[in-house]
Amino acid sequence: MAAMSVTGAEAVVQVRGLSKRFPGVLALDEVSFDIRRNTVHCIVGENGAGKSTFIKILTGAMSRSRGEILLEGEAFDPRSIRDAMSAGISVLYQELNVVDDLTVEENLTLGKERHALGFIRRGEDLSGVEAILAGLDSAIRLSHRVGDLSVAQKQVIEIAKVVATEARVLVMDEPTAALSEDEVRRLFQVIAKLKADGMTIIYISHKLSEVFEIGDFVTVFRDGRMVATQAVAELSAVELVRRMLGKVVVESYVPSRTDPDTRLLEARGISNRKLKNVSFDLHKGEILGFYGLVGAGKTEVARVLYGIDEYEGEILIRGKRRRFERVQDAVAAGLAMVPEERRGDGIFSKLSIRANVPMMRMSSVLHNGLISNGRERRLADGYMKKLSVAARDREQKVAFLSGGNQQKVVIAKCLNREGGILLMDEPTRGVDVGAKHEIHDIIRGLAGEGKGIIVFSSELPEILHLCDRIVLMHEGSVREIVRNGEGVESDRIMAVVAGGRQ
Repeated sequence: MAAMSVTGAEAVVQVRGLSKRFPGVLALDEVSFDIRRNTVHCIVGENGAGKSTFIKILTGAMSRSRGEILLEGEAFDPRSIRDAMSAGISVLYQELNVVDDLTVEENLTLGKERHALGFIRRGEDLSGVEAILAGLDSAIRLSHRVGDLSVAQKQVIEIAKVVATEARVLVMDEPTAALSEDEVRRLFQVIAKLKADGMTIIYISHKLSEVFEIGDFVTVFRDGRMVATQAVAELSAVELVRRMLGKVVVESYVPSRTDPDTRLLEARGISNRKLKNVSFDLHKGEILGFYGLVGAGKTEVARVLYGIDEYEGEILIRGKRRRFERVQDAVAAGLAMVPEERRGDGIFSKLSIRANVPMMRMSSVLHNGLISNGRERRLADGYMKKLSVAARDREQKVAFLSGGNQQKVVIAKCLNREGGILLMDEPTRGVDVGAKHEIHDIIRGLAGEGKGIIVFSSELPEILHLCDRIVLMHEGSVREIVRNGEGVESDRIMAVVAGGRQ
């Protein structure tokens, strides 16, 4: 579909034939589309589709190779991020630019302080931005320490700074990646208010449900090209995925070949400050899901199983009682974890794929007590092939991989440990729809090999697509364990995890 064209009066941003070439790579190829004033315009596509390149050009972080951008009908060619901000375009990044140890007021005036005799004096009059803050979230005070606020409230502070500069366009890059469901609702209310006040929002997200909830228009990027710009109301989810991937992906629950006579893990009466008498078991070849609302305790279960948090009760591995007082105890018992925060906890981003894969079992690449380069290469190549890691080669630094491929490297590290139980905390957070489909296939394949998989996820569709049984949690307790495929309905699950009864 061709780009939708609107009149200059309706368009705040007009993109015409925009291209960006790197040595050997055409990152953007003749991209043309319009962004209407006072709308939420979503941009979607797989990792590497060209979304980030476009945003960097729009915000002055990168120069174009060819084409033009019009802002309010005038030629727009920012040479820096400051140029873009001066023209009225600002960005809210996924990694927030706030200082936790400072107050809200100190964050808002950071870099603008006035000095006298070596002492910082109060800077500009903040009555205007204080009014903006009150309009966005009345609970935030200038005297609050930012570190005591929620992630959503920190985002509000960033948004208030943008609104105070009288920005016309706000780019939001994966703004809900680290938010709870309640915080997402609050952020969407803020976005609705910004739109009502005349701001245009460019919204980038891998979560297609968000596109349909808040988007007015959506532009789809694929392989550096703009393949469609359309009103969200005119699209179905299947059609949007097809345009992103060039194919239709239909994912439904397929039962695993579970061995009900072989229990890999049994948890009995697990309790601590958060958990209350949690009991469950995991069978060979089973994908067991944990689901609950924010604060339900599913993350705490993962932390106990991996030896991070103290607990009372007992854990049995293949019928033998084990005590997990540290991570090493869990690893020695055959457990490995794919953590929620892969960048901080799962990968060594400055190292290559080859160096990352053996990290959980260095003995796999040793020869006579020394690291064997040949063994390292063969190990990395084997897992890259098995998990379909898309990279230049094994020597590519993990930092430069897409989110989905970084997650595959984390999974490779865990598999190299050769344990029988894999814990996966939010296994597809921050990855595009194509990579999510691949990771789901990997999980099913591992279960097919006889491993026991425990998935902790805040996405109910993911739980329903993947898991054979689902542990429903509420306020630290197991409310119910349901078997998938037996008339399980999402409405009933939500009622249970919200505290209702069957």
